[in-house]
Amino acid sequence: MRQTNLLVTTLREAPAEAETRSHQLLLRAGYIRQVAAGVYTYLPLGRRVLRRMEQIVRQEMESAGAQEVLMPSLQPAELWRESERYEVYGKELMKLRDRHDREFVLGPTHEEVVTALMRGEISSYRRLPVTVYQIQTKFRDERRPRSGLLRGREFLMKDAYSFDTDWDGLDQAYQVMYSVYERIFDRCGLKYRAVQANAGAIGGKGQNHEFMALSEIGEDTIAVCSLCGYAANLEQAEVQSGAAPHRPDFAGRPAPERFHTPAQKTIQQLEQESQLRPQDIIKTLIYTGGGKTFAVLVRGDHEVNELKVQKYLGCGDITLADYEHVQEAAGTGSGYVGPAGLSVPILVDAAVAAMTEAVTGAGAEDYHLRGVVPGRDFPLTQVGDFRNAVTGDSCPQCGEGELDFHQGIEVGHVFKLGTVYSEKLGAGYLDADGRTQPMVMGCYGIGISRLLAAVAEQNNDDQGLIWPQGLAPFTVHILLMSVKDTAQRELAEALYARLTALGIDILLDDRDERAGVKFKDAGLIGIPVALVVGKLAAEQRIEYMDRRTGNKEVIDIGEAVLRVSSLKSAPDTAFA
Repeated sequence: MRQTNLLVTTLREAPAEAETRSHQLLLRAGYIRQVAAGVYTYLPLGRRVLRRMEQIVRQEMESAGAQEVLMPSLQPAELWRESERYEVYGKELMKLRDRHDREFVLGPTHEEVVTALMRGEISSYRRLPVTVYQIQTKFRDERRPRSGLLRGREFLMKDAYSFDTDWDGLDQAYQVMYSVYERIFDRCGLKYRAVQANAGAIGGKGQNHEFMALSEIGEDTIAVCSLCGYAANLEQAEVQSGAAPHRPDFAGRPAPERFHTPAQKTIQQLEQESQLRPQDIIKTLIYTGGGKTFAVLVRGDHEVNELKVQKYLGCGDITLADYEHVQEAAGTGSGYVGPAGLSVPILVDAAVAAMTEAVTGAGAEDYHLRGVVPGRDFPLTQVGDFRNAVTGDSCPQCGEGELDFHQGIEVGHVFKLGTVYSEKLGAGYLDADGRTQPMVMGCYGIGISRLLAAVAEQNNDDQGLIWPQGLAPFTVHILLMSVKDTAQRELAEALYARLTALGIDILLDDRDERAGVKFKDAGLIGIPVALVVGKLAAEQRIEYMDRRTGNKEVIDIGEAVLRVSSLKSAPDTAFA
């Protein structure tokens, strides 16, 4: 490709709304352009990187026996009603009606469609197992699209689905896909961790893992053990409760003492105004969910993990109670609620149950209680792990290491769905005894457009992007310093023709621009190797620049061809 023909416009400054480094650089380097909030056009450079990623995904998926299909983005609402997700998925589900008033959704995912497909295609155990995948555009009506491609309303995704006769088969398929994901992300040059996770809106009855690209701007927090291989999303990270403390006889212990705490509704205010330590305070939070009102108790230096509470109660979404529900349950407003005398069920975090005494709300405006004893002043009938893990917590897996925390960007997720969808949508098969059994399913997704942004977030410097060699839009960038210099022009053209004949993707900067402009644009675009054809052209010598290391070396043309050829170690059919 000649740069005079390439549809690319670089920007000196990024638009004001671009906050993350990847968003800024992808815009400035001419890879993407915004059409609407969370909706982007991929220009030729961006599309080429996506195709590189797609090719890696296809190679690894098909090496594992998966077969590519293409399912529609436009999905009948009836399928979503069959799976019982039409109403519960939430406002992120984009809904529409056609001219005949039939309801459809723009698919954020394809569990319903693929299950219906297999329901019609497979009827016997002899045709299982099977794994299919697709690379398809997905849609989610994000409330606040942000961070460019990291949180969009339209995005490119690879999703795969495995169908087996039993859970042993699913276990094998899951491990195969887990390994496939590791190879894909390794080939993309990504720094990542696989972590235990929550299934979210996809659902399922088995284990699942998220693949997290490590990044300071990541929206997810990852808990990692300092000794063993344990890693989990903060939502899923377990907390060791430890041994229950020995409790002395409550007889003779003084009753809780009420003290004045005017306008001290928060832990921070109690700490500053009353000189209390957060770890000595119990927070009492009133929630509603599943048609019930209940309280959750955590220590003042801890936060409630709502997903753990939902799992314990076996209900859907829970929300902090409104003013009326809090008043009804506690007789006072938020900030002064305490567990003593509550008329609603109380879920007590294990760290609270381990306290010998604590400060709590007094159930009256502007007052708290000190000397509240768990088990005496409020019941310990429902004790569990209801909080977020924090730095220094013991590892729940090895018990010896301590948890540390990192930020991450979710780029992949693998699920064991089990029979959740096959039972609801009637995807069954006849076993060897002629009995109908539900297919056992797995689901495996990679956000390809998000992966592009995550790689860009990890691979840049003060000049611009620096793509891993396997993902770069072109293998080499030839920079012709002066198009008016005959020796330079002829050498650049000869080098371009020779490398192109070897099947190597080359971008030749043949523009009539100043050298400074060419170097700045090359730095922004981020092709990892540049060949600079300049004043030494008459001697058949050029400058070889390694964008990642910053090394520059003058070499002759023959050596340049050998080096560039070695970068293309395997056939690349991404642009065939």
